[in-house]
Amino acid sequence: MKSYRLSFGEIIIHDSSLAEVIVREGEVMCEQKVDEYHDFLLSSLVAPFKVLINKSNAYSYTFEAQKVIGDLQEIAAMAVVIASQAGLMSTETLMSVNNESKTWNIKFFRSRDAALYWLKSLEVCANVIVV
Repeated sequence: MKSYRLSFGEIIIHDSSLAEVIVREGEVMCEQKVDEYHDFLLSSLVAPFKVLINKSNAYSYTFEAQKVIGDLQEIAAMAVVIASQAGLMSTETLMSVNNESKTWNIKFFRSRDAALYWLKSLEVCANVIVV
C-alpha cells in the first residue's frame, strides 16, 4: 500500500487494481483536478480497476467537473464511504448529473472496511464484474 499526494488530496494504492481517493476538506474539484485524478489512476493502476471514494471530508465539484468525473471507462466498480447525509446527497446529485450518459457500478457504505471488503471481493475481468 502506497500513498500519493496530489493537488486535491491523497490517493492510496491498495493493489494494482484498487485505489482509495481522499479529497482534502473544503476542496473544489474543477475539470483540471478531475483530469489529474484520471491521469493518475490510468498511469498507476492496471485496468479495469476499482476505486474507493472516501467522503469523510466535505468538498465540492464545479459543474464542468461533475460532467466528466465518471468518464473513465477503466473504472469497473466504485465504493463510496458516506460519513453524513450531506455526503450521500452530494454523491446522488453527482450521479444524477451523469445518469443519462453513464452506467455506474457503485455501492454506498458507512464504513471504510466494509467498502474495501466489497471491492476486494469483486473479481474484475475485462470490465465485467463477477461476484
